Amino acid sequence: MIPVRSGVRVWLAVGRTDMRRGMNGLALQVQEALQRDPHAGDLFVFRGRRGDLIKIIWHDGQGACLFTKRLERGRFLWPSLADGVVTISVAQLSYLLSGIDWRMPQATWRPQASG
Repeated sequence: MIPVRSGVRVWLAVGRTDMRRGMNGLALQVQEALQRDPHAGDLFVFRGRRGDLIKIIWHDGQGACLFTKRLERGRFLWPSLADGVVTISVAQLSYLLSGIDWRMPQATWRPQASG
């Protein structure tokens, strides 16, 4: 997992992103589409057209990092363009990276009924 400091924001680039883009192209998209500074230390997450590939760019204070994950089965759940700029928590990012619905994660246990 990415060693994320507390207080770091996670931004989702809604819509589809050309996954042929590298670090510089994605950083430019952060500046132009999200109106954010790609060197501020936040994480910026992009999803490809098919939905099985995401890329994350992050500036750790020493340099820029590019992370990529492709799911073998299924797709990453993604907000629609109508949602506008979307930020999620680091915990929700963990769910997203695991292929779990980050919007409504479900516990696998059930509390026992009392009485």
